[in-house]
Amino acid sequence: MKIRIFLPGVLLSLLPLLATGQSGKSWDLSFEFQAYPTGLLPGIRLERGFDDHHALHLRAGYNWVRHRDLGEWDDERGGGFGGTLGYRFYLGEGRQNWFFGARSDLWFNQIDWQDLDDDGNLLAEGTSDIVVLQPTAEAGYLFTFGNDSWLFAPSLGFGLEINVQTEGEEVGQGAILLLGFTLGKRF
Repeated sequence: MKIRIFLPGVLLSLLPLLATGQSGKSWDLSFEFQAYPTGLLPGIRLERGFDDHHALHLRAGYNWVRHRDLGEWDDERGGGFGGTLGYRFYLGEGRQNWFFGARSDLWFNQIDWQDLDDDGNLLAEGTSDIVVLQPTAEAGYLFTFGNDSWLFAPSLGFGLEINVQTEGEEVGQGAILLLGFTLGKRF
């Protein structure tokens, strides 16, 4: 419960940092979507450029989880809300072209799990509430169009899915590969 109170406080304390910067630096407001082998991550992303090559971003989103039998149990599914704090370095002037970044997500998931025998009969079932820390490195390419006011950025990320708090039985965690995109408006 302390983490649920702590995360919004951290994100709110970073807003002044995102708001500062030199005049003429832009904001991006985007829809972001990432897919990984056992789930989907849709969200709303806010990015603030503080230099022609550097930006910080926040995301609020949902983690839709379908571990199937790739976790600790024969079937794991659920989801939860969470957020992201990240940094990107753009190779092109004006935060365009190739980028590299680091980010960390924090998700508050509820996972329903089942264990089955070889005939598909239910042996055990339950629900686990987990807090997931997901540090990730990412790379991609940002395209701008419409007088540079609209953007599209496909990306590829690799990181870890770490269950830092579990109430109930342990569920799947480990390495994660993310394919994603952002589509939004630059202000």
